[in-house]
Amino acid sequence: MTRPDERTKKAAVALLHLGYWLLYLLLLAVILAIAALQPGRAAGWRALAPLFALSVAPNLVSFYAFYFPLFARLMRPPRPLALAVAGALVCLAAALFAVLLAAVFYGFEQPVFRDARESAALAASFFALAAVHGGIALVLRGFVAWFDETKAREELARRNFETELALVKSQLDPHFLFNTLNNIDVLIGRDPEKASLCLNRLSDILRFLVYETKSERVLLARELEHLEKYVELQRIRTSNAGYVRLETAGAAAGRQIAPAVFFPFVENAFKHSESRTDSISIKIAVENPEIVFECENSYRPKNSPKQEFGGRGNALAARRLELLYPEKHRLEIADTGAVYRVKLTLYED
Repeated sequence: MTRPDERTKKAAVALLHLGYWLLYLLLLAVILAIAALQPGRAAGWRALAPLFALSVAPNLVSFYAFYFPLFARLMRPPRPLALAVAGALVCLAAALFAVLLAAVFYGFEQPVFRDARESAALAASFFALAAVHGGIALVLRGFVAWFDETKAREELARRNFETELALVKSQLDPHFLFNTLNNIDVLIGRDPEKASLCLNRLSDILRFLVYETKSERVLLARELEHLEKYVELQRIRTSNAGYVRLETAGAAAGRQIAPAVFFPFVENAFKHSESRTDSISIKIAVENPEIVFECENSYRPKNSPKQEFGGRGNALAARRLELLYPEKHRLEIADTGAVYRVKLTLYED
């Protein structure tokens, strides 16, 4: 379903196009009217309609060829040489189309069509006019793209802020903090060295989520390092050796990722699983160019509310993925009533 802000943007772009062509037609009408009213040009009004067609139809072709395919393929990123060549071909096609229309409207027997030099001059005029419209199309499309990117950056900044709060409030919720601190307190008397290690892990995770999530990208290896620390802290609250399994495959060196992308789904798995009876499986495969994250947890339906991908934290995570990886991710959620699965595939350039 199209969002209201998306509909507003489309309406604004449509009005921009309409305003441009109305101004062009008004200017054209004034020029042709002045020419038609000149003394000795009684037939000028009869020539008005064909001149309108000659001045509009070929330039529509040029304008929207520059606006859609050329901008999309050759301006993101900019390839000036290819753009110049493709633009010249489009303008040439528009000019030839205009000359053909002129021959149809005024007859091939006109002197201008029998003289090669005059025909070339006519085609050059149409070529120049098509180039002007093409250049204006690139400017307009660039303005729309700049506006879209500005709005996206603003929304991303706002969503990142909301996600940071959600990560602190929901990913490391009070239950996790209290349980971890209680477990560390027990370990202090039984295994002080392990208690110190767990405390350091907790400190690292808090530092990562509070400070490093402000960056647009972090090293994938660092993200996995903190995810592993989070899982290890969860392990200390149970003696069930098969409670959680974390597997990674592939080379993470040099790869980057948006920070804390996986944490909401992992935390959700722990939140709904009982450490004594349930199990959690986390797999991360680093491929080229994909990164595949899978998280599966079992839970007891009669004692645990049905998991839903619709809470505030999960909704923020999904929206954040849309902003950070537009058309470059696939999120799949499945709930059988006893097993909850999440599969997230990130497509990197």
